[in-house]
Amino acid sequence: MFIRFTKEQQETIIADIQRFFYNNRDEDITEFEAERVLDFIKENIAPHIYNAAISDAKYVVETQYASIEEELAALERPIKIK
Repeated sequence: MFIRFTKEQQETIIADIQRFFYNNRDEDITEFEAERVLDFIKENIAPHIYNAAISDAKYVVETQYASIEEELAALERPIKIK
């Protein structure tokens, strides 16, 4: 999966990863090491999150479509057969 971030986004994410390691593991990791963690996440974890988001979006669209179908059916007029 190819995920692109702006330079600012990348810098923010890398700083967040470094802060996470420092706050939760008492480790100071370099920017390079944080970039490797980000690469791992993008390659191995992000596709799962992406697919879950797509599944959630699909559910919302299907639910809204069903509601629209019901509303349209309610607008139909009966046809009198002579």
